[in-house]
Amino acid sequence: MKAQGTVHKYGDHIDTDVIIPARYLATQDEKELASHCMEDIDTSFVKKVQPGDIMVGGWNFGCGSSREHAPIAIKASGISCVIAKTFARIFYRNAINIGLAILECPAASDGIDDGDQVSVDFATGVITNLTKGTTFQAEPFPPFIQEMIEKGGLMASIKG
Repeated sequence: MKAQGTVHKYGDHIDTDVIIPARYLATQDEKELASHCMEDIDTSFVKKVQPGDIMVGGWNFGCGSSREHAPIAIKASGISCVIAKTFARIFYRNAINIGLAILECPAASDGIDDGDQVSVDFATGVITNLTKGTTFQAEPFPPFIQEMIEKGGLMASIKG
């Protein structure tokens, strides 16, 4: 499984309340959540994100609450993968549960800029910055987790 897209880059400690503000948590509708993704930190995100794009963050991405709304909003917005230096543990698990691909790679986070074109090979963990011609190595997920992500999340994998 591979992904390729334009990067939307954010900093350290991106909180789940920044990813999807609490005022929108009354809904479970993925399209509605996506329409408000990142709006408190980047009002243009929902207008510029395209299917397959990649989000890059810094340290402790997804800190804050344990709700699944945050990775759902990111995935439903069209983001194919989130790369960060580190993830909050509950965000990490929620992302896998709902089928959002995530990779921890501090060097990639430092070496990728907003607007760069990036490709990711999930089987090998290789992240390629096509804009700069550089590559980075993340730890790939084991095959069973790659299958869960490819099928769209834990429940889809169990049913599939």
